[in-house]
Amino acid sequence: MELLRGSRDDRALRTAALLRRSHPADKELQLAGLLQDIGQMLRPGDGARHAVLAAEAVRPLLGERVARLVRLHAPAGAADGPGGDAEAVATLRQAREAAAACGPDAGVLEDWRPLLELVAAGARRAAGNATDPLGRPRGSVLGMP
Repeated sequence: MELLRGSRDDRALRTAALLRRSHPADKELQLAGLLQDIGQMLRPGDGARHAVLAAEAVRPLLGERVARLVRLHAPAGAADGPGGDAEAVATLRQAREAAAACGPDAGVLEDWRPLLELVAAGARRAAGNATDPLGRPRGSVLGMP
């Protein structure tokens, strides 16, 4: 949240707000809209890699899908291929373009905290339920949960 507060531009807030209205059930897409530009804040001036930096930063916190959407939102990300999220990537790019013009009231950053926490909790659960290479759930002893 502190990193997002450091942004001087509310384009990401407007993008996320547009996605909340157009795709209310896709929480990960909304967060990708909100977080799309954090790479520029992490390493200012590294414009060519900002989407990769942002994806690397959000992956451990919010999971693979949010990271993939954040990475692919930039036109350069198209070379990586969107996988099964081609429609979501296109939607994210369209919302970003629409948000460039003064759009609807985007609200305030703090409004997004509950959604960030919800998706982060889901990502932690998913990581905790992953299996090790031997097929046992992580943290299990001899296959016992």
